[in-house]
Amino acid sequence: MTASPEYPTFDFDQVDFVTSDTHFSHARISELAGRPFSSVEEMDDELLRRWNETVAPGDTVLHLGDVALGSIQHSLPLTAGLHGRRFLVPGNHDRVSPATQTRSAIERFTPLYEDAGWIILPEVIAGRRGGQRLIASHYPYRGDSQELDRHVSHRPVDDGNPLIHGHTHSRDAGANGNQFHVGVDAFACAPIPFELIDVWLTDLRSETTQ
Repeated sequence: MTASPEYPTFDFDQVDFVTSDTHFSHARISELAGRPFSSVEEMDDELLRRWNETVAPGDTVLHLGDVALGSIQHSLPLTAGLHGRRFLVPGNHDRVSPATQTRSAIERFTPLYEDAGWIILPEVIAGRRGGQRLIASHYPYRGDSQELDRHVSHRPVDDGNPLIHGHTHSRDAGANGNQFHVGVDAFACAPIPFELIDVWLTDLRSETTQ
């Protein structure tokens, strides 16, 4: 295992749910990702309903990027109705993404995200969950929704540590080696309890001690 990069620290023990790639108001995402909605309005309504049926107002949610597209002045206010204390690790489609936005754009759009209730985090965060090291990013160590991996310079370095991520829109749920896909396209368009990550981390720890 190589030396671990110094990523900004985050307390994963505070998180109740994790998700990514909601793509609120993205007109083509149902076609691109095979979502079962006939219109963007139906998708937005269902994303909001399924989130709030899963997450209580007092819960903490970690969102790993690509919250909303379309007209950001319309789509971001929709997310203000989502339950929970909401942290956002920016994805490439977020207007606060260092991978795709200029510094001036990030400064301009940050207040819109904050007004909708989002607490914006760095692109890659690291910390511990139950004492075990964990990395989180929008991007996986490897893999993409396209043939070639994009935004490589903004991805975390695979140092052997467990990583939770989104970005791929894969409908395969969960673990793939030392990375775990948490996107809504793999989990019925809703956030998942962080206990699923806990089980995976326990399994990884068991594998390394055998």
